[in-house]
This record gives sequence, structure tokens and C-alpha cells, in this order.
Amino acid sequence: MRKIYFYNTLTKKKQEFIPLKKGKVGMYVCGITPYDYTHLGHARCYVVFDAIRRFMERCGYSVKYVQNFTDIDDKIIERGLLKNKDFAELSGEFIEEYYNDIRRIGVRDADIYPRVSGHIPDIINAVKKLQEKGYAYEISGSVYFRVSAFEAYGALSGRNPEDLKPGSRVEVDVQKERPLDFALWKKSKENEPGWVSPWGRGRPGWHIECSVMSTKYIGETLDIHAGGQDLIFPHHENEVAQSVALTGKMFSRFFLHNGFVTINKEKMSKSLNNFFTLRDIYKKFSPQSVRFFLLSQHYRSPIDFSEEALEDAERSLERINRVFEEKISDEKNEPAESEAGKIYESFMDDLSDDFNTSAAFSKFFALVKLFNQTKSAAILRKIEDMDKILGFLKLEKKEKKLLISEEEIKRLIKKRAESRNARDYASADRIRVELLEKGVILEDTPSGVKWRLR
Repeated sequence: MRKIYFYNTLTKKKQEFIPLKKGKVGMYVCGITPYDYTHLGHARCYVVFDAIRRFMERCGYSVKYVQNFTDIDDKIIERGLLKNKDFAELSGEFIEEYYNDIRRIGVRDADIYPRVSGHIPDIINAVKKLQEKGYAYEISGSVYFRVSAFEAYGALSGRNPEDLKPGSRVEVDVQKERPLDFALWKKSKENEPGWVSPWGRGRPGWHIECSVMSTKYIGETLDIHAGGQDLIFPHHENEVAQSVALTGKMFSRFFLHNGFVTINKEKMSKSLNNFFTLRDIYKKFSPQSVRFFLLSQHYRSPIDFSEEALEDAERSLERINRVFEEKISDEKNEPAESEAGKIYESFMDDLSDDFNTSAAFSKFFALVKLFNQTKSAAILRKIEDMDKILGFLKLEKKEKKLLISEEEIKRLIKKRAESRNARDYASADRIRVELLEKGVILEDTPSGVKWRLR
């Protein structure tokens, strides 16, 4: 089995990936809070970890992939009140929209999609155990995790608890013993949904849900816990604390985090009102180009979104997609096939080194170039093997519109040939430009003039 190395946020270094059980991977990816449409930041996370899952499967691992839906949350409650909708109705609608949008960019379904609302008894039991062990305390119907009781707090994020102050990433609540303590169970207000518990009517805090659902479906120790960089603190830090406090075991062997999507070098976020939903992006760009763009940079690096970047992606994809329009040769070409094998192995080596898609893409294009030189069916199959991991070739492509009839195209091609025969090259060039403006590209080949849509 191929050796794979990932940068582990927990240890702050690149390590060989060795799962708890040989050949089997338990992978948990933090899912969306479904109160709005899926945006490009979500898409980067799920495209990246979908591709990592595909890669590990290609390397021979059996992957159990779990991704939750936080279907009860302050934001859902607020949005539901504005729209006069029950939290379950609102979250259910946006979960369906998530499926519609994310599947279009080739993200395969998780093996399990647990929802918080379906695991309330499990969550209550976990909170009770933490309280019995002295890690949690109750005040006025809400239960909090006592951070001071967990000595290793801060190990994942690299933050010193003494230096952390209440603010945007530390929940402010005057009831708590200390500012860093976080809610495990929240007392419900009169107009809020809630469930009966030992502490009164309430609902889960944000962090406990992932600890409970991930370990329920994968086991007390995960192989990979993944999500965006913004989840390192406080969400994943708090998950580690409460999970280790519950079980006494390592929570996850590896933590993987993808970099932000930025707009003009600034993090994309709803709070800054600079985010783009997938449904809006699809109105102008193909799902194929979106996935291609999101995988073009190393997953831990920020990726800067712009229309120009997606236009560049579509131009690159035009060259790649033309490969599948070519006449294929079944003749053996041993030197070329040997070279293709080396390129493919180098591609897999790049992905084995912390899933370096930036380097791997160069190998993909090298294989496309080799195919264009040989038209070899064996090389085409290698390209398709690469795409079993990258996953963009079979997605919806840029729609090509014919702005001129085929009869008119043929007439202008004939007229251009007549101009060339008469050495009137200026007129011939004008016809080429005229066709190009109407989305038609001419290609002069030994067997005659061919045309295709731009």
C-alpha cells in the first residue's frame, strides 16, 4: 500500500498517515449549518476532502466518510423566526439545496449524514457523563464545560488558555465560571425549540454534537477529522477537550484543515458580505470549472476567487475536453506508454505528499500533452485514472452556444478558401475573425479545415 503523508494540525508537522485499523479509514468532516445557500467556502472544503477520500480509496483504503448537518443552531432559529418557519422545515429545505449544489461539482455523498436533531439522547448522555466526571457544571438550566479541568486545552490550536480573552471566537456569557468555558447544553427561551433534559428544556451547544456523532459512527478515536481552518479554534479545540474528557482516549489521529477562499486577498465570509453562493456562480460558470479551480491550489493554501480565475479555468478545460473529441489510436506505442506510466506515478507521488494538487496538475497537463502527440488509447486511460481522483472531467461543462448556422459556417469557410487561393489573405483573416467573434474556431489541418465551438 502506498505511503501517504499529511500535515497534521495536531502535531504541527507532516507525518506518515497510518490508520488505527490497517486498510480502513474513519474520516469525519464538519458539515454545514443549513440556514442559507451553500457558498464557495463550503465548496472548497467538501471538494478537497472528497478528492482526498477518492485518493485514499485509489491507494487501496476502505474509507468510512461521515459528515454532519448542524440542523439546530442560533442562526437557524433566528432565520426561522424571520421567515416564520419551524427550525426543522428551514434546515430541511437548505439541506436539500446543499445536496443539489454540491453534487453538481462532483462531491460524492458521505456514507452517513447525521443530523443533530436526531441525536439528542446521545448528546444528553454525553453531557451527563462530563458533569459526573467534574468536567461540566450547570447554571440556571445551561451546562458548561470547565476548561480549567482539561490540562491539554490549547494543544491543537497552539493557543495558551491564559492569553485567550472573550471576543468573537470565545463565547461571552456572564453566567460562566470562566470566560473560556463553553456551552454543552443551552437553556431554551420561550420562543425557541427545545428538548426535555435533566437540566430543563434546552438544546445542544455547538461543539458537543460533533464529538457525539463522530464517535458514534466511527469509534472513540477517528483517523481523520477535517474542516476549514476557521474551525481549528474554538470548534475543534473544544471537540478535543470534551471527547478526551469523555473517553480518556485520543480523539483523532490526524486533523486536516483546508485554507480559506479569499476575495481580493480577504477571507470570504457572510459577516463581510463578500461571499458567493454556488447557485449564483453556476449561472455564469460551469460546475466543471469550479471544481477545477478549487483543486488547482494546494489545499492548505488560501485560494483567491475572481471571475478571471474561473475564466482561466474554463480556458484550460477547453484544451482538456478536446482530448475526448480526438480520433483515438489503439496502436501500441511503448515509449510513449512508458513515459505516461512515469508521469502517472509522479502524479500519485505528488498527492502522497500532503495531497499536493498544485504539483499534480502539472503532471495531468503533461499527460494531456503526450496524448495530443500520440492519440494513444492507453494514455487516454491514464488521464481518466487521474480524473478518478480529481473528478472534474465528467461534470457539466461550459455551455457552448452556436451564434451562426452550420450552413453559414460552411459558406464562410468556402469563401475563406477562395480568398486564400486568390492570395487575398486580408479577406481570409477577416473571415476567421468574424467566425471567432461568433464563437467558431477554425483549424487548418492536412485533411482540410475543421471548425469547433469556442
